[in-house]
Amino acid sequence: MTKTTDVWPRGIPGVGDSASRSRVVTARDIELFTEISGDTNPLHYDEAAAKRSKLGEIVVQGGVTTAILNAVVAEELPGPGTVFLQVNWSFKAPVRPGDIITGQVEVTSVREDKPITELKTRVTRDDGTLVIDGTAVCYTLAF
Repeated sequence: MTKTTDVWPRGIPGVGDSASRSRVVTARDIELFTEISGDTNPLHYDEAAAKRSKLGEIVVQGGVTTAILNAVVAEELPGPGTVFLQVNWSFKAPVRPGDIITGQVEVTSVREDKPITELKTRVTRDDGTLVIDGTAVCYTLAF
């Protein structure tokens, strides 16, 4: 019989457990993400084009914004060794250079037989605006 401590060597998270992390998003984040992804959409660089758009000004790539959720999951809850198996994110509002964003996760389900958690996920701006809302399924590897 497999014990919970064998499956969750650093301790099993509980339903309702939550964690968060905040950071300032910068223009350099846009540059670094472009180097990694090749995303050169004018909405991220061209102020004139961005002003003509519905968004009205430069916006940060979605991958930069969701990256804070990677950090929360890998560093805080469930913690080191955790990877996403599935995400379902809805982008609700833009993030701009200079915004402070907070990524938040809350455990909604935990498997005792496998190190799998389901999470409610969200990212908010410092003005309280919900930027990303969704869910994730994670697997925590022992190492």
